[in-house]
Amino acid sequence: MINVSKIRKGIVIDHIKAGDGIKLYRALNLEKIQGVVVLMAGIPSEKMGKKDLIKIETDFDLNTDLVGLVAPSSTVNMIEDGRVSKKEKICLPKKIKGVLTCINPACVTNHQDVDKLFELESEDPVRYRCCYCDQVMRSDRG
Repeated sequence: MINVSKIRKGIVIDHIKAGDGIKLYRALNLEKIQGVVVLMAGIPSEKMGKKDLIKIETDFDLNTDLVGLVAPSSTVNMIEDGRVSKKEKICLPKKIKGVLTCINPACVTNHQDVDKLFELESEDPVRYRCCYCDQVMRSDRG
């Protein structure tokens, strides 16, 4: 059994599909954090076989939409005083703002300072539709 030490304050992202932990680490730009960040990969799991886990031991403004895009079915645990203060099951976001970039070069979002907004069109395969030009694009989650 693997020993994962407790943290006093921070965030634990658990139940990440094995191999997706590094993708999520990079997507969240965790290398830029001044506090302690731990990425554990290939942890044995009864439910998943293997899983990844990320611990962030500092204040961090977590974008759960981005977590849902990269690691749907993960769990986010907010830790206060060494205990889970909030637990959230993550899934693909129905709408996602400011994360994706439209692939249509003529889209207004590529030429003006407007919020990039997409709606989930399909979960399998994952496809999002731009709310401005209706361009449909696949996620690179694969």
